[in-house]
Parts: sequence; C-alpha cells; structure tokens
Amino acid sequence: MKKYKIIPTKEQKRIIKCYWEKFEEIENEFYARLNDLEKDLARETGIKNIEFFFCDNECAGIGNVDRTMKLIHRER
Repeated sequence: MKKYKIIPTKEQKRIIKCYWEKFEEIENEFYARLNDLEKDLARETGIKNIEFFFCDNECAGIGNVDRTMKLIHRER
C-alpha cells in the first residue's frame, strides 16, 4: 500500500470541499454558456446539431453530432 506524504487535516478537507463546489459552479456555467453558443451557431448557420468538438480535454474544431460534416479544425 502506498504511503502518502501529504495527508490533509479535517480543516483542509473542509476547504478543499469548498473549492470543489466553486469549481463545479464554474464548470456548470461554462458548459451552459457553451451550449448557448452552439445553439446560436446552429441557428445562424442552419446546420443542425453543430458543435464544438473536444479531444483530450481541448477544443479541436467544429463539426456536427452525426459526423456528416467535415471537421473545421481550430487552426484554420
């Protein structure tokens, strides 16, 4: 069994839990705003189910859910 050098105290665990909650709020807001952006993009382009495509936790480009459109890479 691995022995860890850092073992958070009860108080540190309480603080860490608060930061997890803050992180989740920010993450939820991010995905809600991203969803709104994709809806606007779909409405303006007329392409159904268009989305920002993520790979390895990074946005790689824009494509559609059905994968019937060639991916527009981020670099372009």
